[in-house]
Amino acid sequence: MTEYTPDNPEQEETKKKGNLNLRINLFFFSTFIIFCVIIIRLAILQFVEGPTLTEKESSNIVKDVPLPPIRGTIYDAAGVPLAYSTPTQSLYITLMKDYSQKNGSKNRPEAEQIAQRLLDVFNNYGDPAAEKMTKQDIIDAMDLDYKKYAGYSPRRIKMDLSQKEIAYFSEHKSEFPGISIEEESVRHYDPQTVAVQTIGYIRTFSGSKSLSKYKEIDEKQRSSDVTPDPGLVYTEPEFVGFDGLELMYQDELRGKNGYKKVPINPRNLPEGVDEVVPPVKGNNIYSTINKQVQLATEQAIMDQLSWLHTHPVSGRTHPNATTGFAVAMEVKTGNVVAMASMPDYDANVWQTGSVSPDNWKKIQNIYLNGTIRSFNPGKKGDHPESVVLLGSTQKPLSVLVGLNEGLITTNTYYQDKGAAYFGKEGHQTRVQNSGGHVYGGMDPARAIEKSSNAFMVDMIGKRLYDKYKDNSIEIWDQYMTKFGLGVLTGSGLPGEWKGRKEYTNIKQAGSVQSAMAYASFGQQGKYTTLQLAQYTVMLANEGKRLKPQLVSKITDEKGNIVKTFKPEVLNTVSFPKSYWNEIRRGMKSEVSAFGDFPYDFARKTGTSTQQVGHQLVDNGVFIAYAPRENPVLAVAVMIPEGGFGSQSAAPVARKIFDAYDQVYGLDGVPKGNANNQAANGTTGTTNGVQ
Repeated sequence: MTEYTPDNPEQEETKKKGNLNLRINLFFFSTFIIFCVIIIRLAILQFVEGPTLTEKESSNIVKDVPLPPIRGTIYDAAGVPLAYSTPTQSLYITLMKDYSQKNGSKNRPEAEQIAQRLLDVFNNYGDPAAEKMTKQDIIDAMDLDYKKYAGYSPRRIKMDLSQKEIAYFSEHKSEFPGISIEEESVRHYDPQTVAVQTIGYIRTFSGSKSLSKYKEIDEKQRSSDVTPDPGLVYTEPEFVGFDGLELMYQDELRGKNGYKKVPINPRNLPEGVDEVVPPVKGNNIYSTINKQVQLATEQAIMDQLSWLHTHPVSGRTHPNATTGFAVAMEVKTGNVVAMASMPDYDANVWQTGSVSPDNWKKIQNIYLNGTIRSFNPGKKGDHPESVVLLGSTQKPLSVLVGLNEGLITTNTYYQDKGAAYFGKEGHQTRVQNSGGHVYGGMDPARAIEKSSNAFMVDMIGKRLYDKYKDNSIEIWDQYMTKFGLGVLTGSGLPGEWKGRKEYTNIKQAGSVQSAMAYASFGQQGKYTTLQLAQYTVMLANEGKRLKPQLVSKITDEKGNIVKTFKPEVLNTVSFPKSYWNEIRRGMKSEVSAFGDFPYDFARKTGTSTQQVGHQLVDNGVFIAYAPRENPVLAVAVMIPEGGFGSQSAAPVARKIFDAYDQVYGLDGVPKGNANNQAANGTTGTTNGVQ
């Protein structure tokens, strides 16, 4: 046996190799243990702690859930609220589970049970007079398949909860996961139906995307890569203006959303609320419509329609006269103080954002504003549309065209023989005066007064054609445009119609000369009542086309003025003073309804004839302004199928002037205020009063 000694080199080398192998083995073993620990830890993170950590990470996602703003109020000119919002309590539900079809509908029965329980509460504790909901209505409102709302978004189930419903849900909240009662506002409209078609109505944002305004907003919200201001985001159940001033001033009336900051879990469902930012109330709109004058206008039309059904006009009664339209517009400001489209309806039928089938049947032919657009009160072809031919109310403008074109002068003499002829020799068309009257010698003013069709055809229509031939259509159109006929009035009201320039349809007229002949006495242009009122203002102020103003000012909720509206001249027509004097002198048609009117005033009656079905009907048209020498108010009235304008439309205008005189005073002194009259020592007999 070999004995180890320190001086033995072989033994020393063997010992060193053994130590090295031990260290290497220990290193690899340690490395193996470390990797095993890492792998086990990764497995725990992946399969055990992963969902929890992912949920924690997702919980850092916070969504802004909008709270609807309180809509501003629309007032009349005197500060009477015509459209306003009041607080109401609504039931919302936020889905706490995935009930969608994508989830295999495994939770669907539970959602249906919730819907049934909600329905039971509504039936037992809701307002008995309110429209009943069905189980399917509730399921649709819950939007289980996320067609309208994200998973975290609350769904509105029912508005305007009764006190009993509020009390029940407050006491049993734990039984209905995800429900909450939120304060919103409900829109109310004056029950006296004040200018309802002008004020407009509201609908839900989800039901308003047929309008370009809301379609663009929706597309922008869906496609925007930039996080929008949560206060400006529109929600599906939010109420928005759909017509009239409600739509025209939607941005001002809406205000700004409030919002909740809601943490969202991986299932896109909410986990509490971090912060609440309250909504900002919308601004208030002060319209130029005066409730007192408006109601008088509406009543005057309805009374006149009833009268026409039982009293002969033009030798017979007019039972088919079922609609009437009137606009009263101030000559110096352009303010529209009355705009009536009758019959009207109660706009409160839109409170829920939609209208019931029964109510729709009642309003479908009258809910549109017939003073600015065309609609038919019955089946197409049964009645004239709401926009009719001007008839003889065209004649003051025809005379102005003739004077300015040098076709006639203020001293022109014409021998009226009761009829005029135009067209090729042997194939001439005959146009006669109303009733075949022969008026004899006349100047332009008398031609307007007597409403001579013969004068207009011979001295204006035919002569304009002789001067310009085929270009006469273009020349005529230029004059109509300058006076606001056939173009938008500039009012800004949504859905306004430009009118129909039938004189451009040469095929229908037969020839250019024929088109000019018929146009000269008011049978070739259909225009709205608002256009006719704007045109009448131009006759009164001698050529200034004023923008029809429907709003005087906008204020915030504290009453601070945000914006005011001043008279705005859209264009001016410059004619010699003698021309304006000539037409003013001629605007004195005989109208019995104004027999005791205490002011001298300018007026023109009109009766436009058109084919409806297989018969000819007469539409009553009337324009006037008062006082004659210092005009304050212009009025235009249309009564389709009402017969002669002097008997059908003029009585309505008289009542409008009287109502305005009571409130404002055509001479500046309100006649409805006896104290004012006494203080000023007046009896309403100034400024041209008879």
